[in-house]
Amino acid sequence: MTKTELAKQIREASYLTGEFKLRSGSISNFYWDKYRFESDPVLLTAIAKEMAKLLPSTCDGLAGLELGGIPLATALSMETGLPCFYVRKAAKTYGTCNLIEGGAKEGSTLVVIEDVITTAGQVCTSIEQIRAEGYNVAHVVAVIDRQAGGGAKIEALGCSFASVFTLTELEGF
Repeated sequence: MTKTELAKQIREASYLTGEFKLRSGSISNFYWDKYRFESDPVLLTAIAKEMAKLLPSTCDGLAGLELGGIPLATALSMETGLPCFYVRKAAKTYGTCNLIEGGAKEGSTLVVIEDVITTAGQVCTSIEQIRAEGYNVAHVVAVIDRQAGGGAKIEALGCSFASVFTLTELEGF
């Protein structure tokens, strides 16, 4: 599947119009329902192939953020052979009490994987939490950048940011 075909299919599957409250609290007249492209195995595979092109040349693993980043990190892991780890919004309060699931070794360099970036509020919080747990994070890769300031906030934390698509690119389909 070409990148243009992928863009068209993502838009067809997941672009919704109406009135939507975003995680940031802002109201938007459109919404990218990432679960609609993440639940489609053909789209998820094609997205993973494109995300793989955006990964840094070296890293120890992929950190998929709860919930949307988890299927992406898993698909990307299967595409690249890199291990994936699952990052909770808060450490669980039972069992191992982990924030990061999957056995990542302390000091590992992890790439944060996310679905849609708007203001990057949760991504920035997660980066800080991951670092506080003793891991290195210098890169974030997402499927869609809504171009609402999230990239700049990620970069302010000392991370590079790349997305498969920007809002501007997807608006053309």
